[in-house]
Amino acid sequence: MLVLKYLLVILGIGLFGSSGALLVYDIYLSSQLRTLLGRRGRDKTTGELLPEDPSEVGRRPLQPIRWGLAQRLAAAGVLPLLIAFSIAIVPDGSAGVRVSQIWGARPGTLYPGVHLITPLVDSVELYDTREQVYTTAAGHIANAQGPAPKAAQPEVLTVQAREGLNIGLAVSVRYRLDPHRLSYIHANLPRSVGDEVVAPTVATIYRQLAPNYITREIFATKREELRLAAANAITSRLASDGIIVREVLLRDLKLPEEYAQGLEGLLLKEQENERLGTETEIKQKQVKIAELEAEAQKSRDVKQAEAHAQVRVLQAKAEADSMQYTLPLKQKQIEQSKLEAQARKEATLQNAEAAAQAKIIDSKAELERQKNLSDAEANRIRVTAAADAERMKFEATVLKQNPMLIQKIIAERLSDKLQIMMVPIDGKNFFANDVLRSAFSSAGNSASAEDPEEGTPVATAQKRSGRRP
Repeated sequence: MLVLKYLLVILGIGLFGSSGALLVYDIYLSSQLRTLLGRRGRDKTTGELLPEDPSEVGRRPLQPIRWGLAQRLAAAGVLPLLIAFSIAIVPDGSAGVRVSQIWGARPGTLYPGVHLITPLVDSVELYDTREQVYTTAAGHIANAQGPAPKAAQPEVLTVQAREGLNIGLAVSVRYRLDPHRLSYIHANLPRSVGDEVVAPTVATIYRQLAPNYITREIFATKREELRLAAANAITSRLASDGIIVREVLLRDLKLPEEYAQGLEGLLLKEQENERLGTETEIKQKQVKIAELEAEAQKSRDVKQAEAHAQVRVLQAKAEADSMQYTLPLKQKQIEQSKLEAQARKEATLQNAEAAAQAKIIDSKAELERQKNLSDAEANRIRVTAAADAERMKFEATVLKQNPMLIQKIIAERLSDKLQIMMVPIDGKNFFANDVLRSAFSSAGNSASAEDPEEGTPVATAQKRSGRRP
C-alpha cells in the first residue's frame, strides 16, 4: 500500500509537470512563430529583402496555446494526489491520532495498518507505543576520556532522608503510552512525554516519600518498601495521563561519603559484636555439649556395669544349672572312652591276626613263585640245551659239507673290520694261496680223523662251552 501511495504521488506530480510543460512548449512555439512572421519579405525581381508592414503582422493567425489540454492534465494530476493524501499508513510499534484542520484531534486511535483520511483536511500524528525506559543515575559518572555528552548521561536523582542527608537514587521506570488515550495525550500532553512528564513525576514522588525514612532504613531494611510505595504512586499518577507503567526498579543507592564511611565502620563493629556473640554462644553450646556428653558417658558406664553384673549372675546360674547335666555326661563320656579302648584293643588283636595270616599267605605265595621260577628255568635250560645240541649237529653237518666256513667264522670273530673274499683254490698269483691251501689241508685231515657222528673238534668245543660260533 505504501508503494501504491508513492506511485499515485509520482503520477500526480507527473501529470502536473506534463500540463506545465505543455503550456511552456506552446508559448515557446508562439513566440518563435511571431518572430518568423515579423521578418522582411523578398523582392520577386531583384531578390532583395523587403520590409513588411508591421500592421499586417498582428493580423496574421498564430498557433493557439492548448489551455484546455493543460487544464485537463492538471485536473487529472489532482486526482492521484488526493487519493495518495487520503491514504495514511501506521507502522508497527506505533499508533496514530487523526488531527483535523477544522475540528482538531478526532477521537479514536489508528492502529498499525492502512487507514483512509480526508485529504488536505486531516493529518495523522504518530506516537511510539512500544515500551520505553526512563533511567536516572545515583551520581555523576566519571569518564576517563572526558565528560560524556549531555544526552548520553542519565539524569541524577537526589533525595533527602529524614536526617537531611542527600541520597542518590538510580531508578529505572518501564512505561508505554496507552493507545486508547492517544487523542487525550495529543491534546493535553507535550510531545516529549518521557522528559517532560515521566521524569518530573518520578523525581517528585521519590522526593516526597524519602523524608519518611531515615538513611539507614532506605539503605538496608526498607528499600523495598520505598520502592513499592514509589511504584504505586508513580503508576497511579501517570495512569491519569494515559501512561501505563509496567515496572519501577530501584537499582542502586549512593550515600554521602562521610556517612558511608561511618556506616561502614558501624557495620564492621556490629559484625564484630555479632561474631563475638556467636562465638560466645558456640562456647556455651560446647560447654553444654561437654556436660551432656559427661552425663551420657556416666549413664553409659552405670548401664554397662549393671549389664556386666547381670551377665555374671546369669552366667553363674547357667553354670549351676549346667553342672546338673555335666556329671552324668562326664560319666557317660568315661564309659564311652572305656568301650572305645576295648574296641580298639580287639581291633588291634584282629589286625595282628590278620597281618600274621597275611604274612603266612605271602610266604607261601613266595615259595610257590620261587618253585615255579626254578621249574621254568630248568625247563628253559633243557630246551636250550636240546636246541643247542640240534644246532651243533646241524652246524657239524654244514661244516663237513663246507669246510671253508670255519675260516670265515674265525675271520669274523677276529675283527669286524675284516672282509671275506671267496677265491678258487687253484687260483694263481694270489697272495693268500698258500694259506688257504694249508687251511684246507688241515681241515680235511682233522675232519677225516674224527668220527662223523661226534662232529668236528670245533663243534665239540662249542658244544661243551655252550657258545655259538
